[in-house]
Amino acid sequence: MIKNCVIRSWRLSCLNGVLLALYFVPAWTVIAFHIMVSPIQGLFERPNVAIALFISDHLHLSGIETVRAAWLLALARLTVAGFFAMFLVLILVPRVRRMAGYVEALSIALGLGSVLCFFSMIMAAKVGETQALRLHATELLMLLGTAIVMLVEKPATQAAPSATSVQPTTMVSAVAPGAAASVKF
Repeated sequence: MIKNCVIRSWRLSCLNGVLLALYFVPAWTVIAFHIMVSPIQGLFERPNVAIALFISDHLHLSGIETVRAAWLLALARLTVAGFFAMFLVLILVPRVRRMAGYVEALSIALGLGSVLCFFSMIMAAKVGETQALRLHATELLMLLGTAIVMLVEKPATQAAPSATSVQPTTMVSAVAPGAAASVKF
């Protein structure tokens, strides 16, 4: 077994979060940039087609309102990708990793991503897009699986000094030279 492996000090939620971040950061960033470059065409691409059909069929938004909704979707996807990227940066610092300082960034990414995937899945079911439904359900299950691992996993603890290493202390009092000068606790 490898003794000096960097990954030995990683928790299961760290590893699972890194795998999720390696999927969500590039995938959702590219999708968001497609929407920013061409809002309507980017909105009607495969990952967003259920949202686009729901907006056009059920909400009856005008062209400019559809563009605004597309930009809002791009902002939401970039926010999730940004929190996953922040998690990746935090996980690389060993002191932050040992103290579980990465948990907030991962939790926010999981929460926002889960909400976005859940509503996308609902919209895909409403408009009858089975491939989009499968995509959003798969992403939601990945996010919820990591959230469950984080909830079940024991919290990170710092190494506390053991009871055997603590030495009794002596207190010296200012009394007369012939009297007892020290008291043991």
